[in-house]
Amino acid sequence: MKLAHFVFLISTVWTNFVSANEASLVDLKNYQVNTPKMISSGLPTTKHFETLKEMGVAHVIDLIPGDRSDEANLTKALALNYHNIQVAWKNPTVENFNEYAAKMNEFSQAEGKILTHCRLNWRGAVFTYLYRVTHLKEEEALAKADMLEIWQPDETWQTFINQVKTQAKK
Repeated sequence: MKLAHFVFLISTVWTNFVSANEASLVDLKNYQVNTPKMISSGLPTTKHFETLKEMGVAHVIDLIPGDRSDEANLTKALALNYHNIQVAWKNPTVENFNEYAAKMNEFSQAEGKILTHCRLNWRGAVFTYLYRVTHLKEEEALAKADMLEIWQPDETWQTFINQVKTQAKK
């Protein structure tokens, strides 16, 4: 009986801790848990990164082009593994996705969750969708529904999706 009470107490404390952390992410644009190990979102603040680390995120893949040195320094200070892929909004490439998939495969072998982010999670939603269906072999309908919950890809991005999926079939 004492053990059951202890287990209940620990599970209640853990649930409240996780709920409190997720509540502090309520203003993180388009935050989405994709799999137990994959999270995607819009651009996190310092506080968001701190909370995500507390929730088990150990790796960050940033899909925003340009000078990302501030975020690289912040994630280094938080002891998070960081990788930036310069994905041009009007010209995402299969090479961008291949770099992403290689980094996801590398990070997946290590402990901790992986955050994929961009400004609004539009790039992130597409990249996580593609990784889930081409590498994790998840059901298309489930992964696509998660992507569409965030964003409906335009013609440029639909062409990119088709190119990556064609490559994956080879």
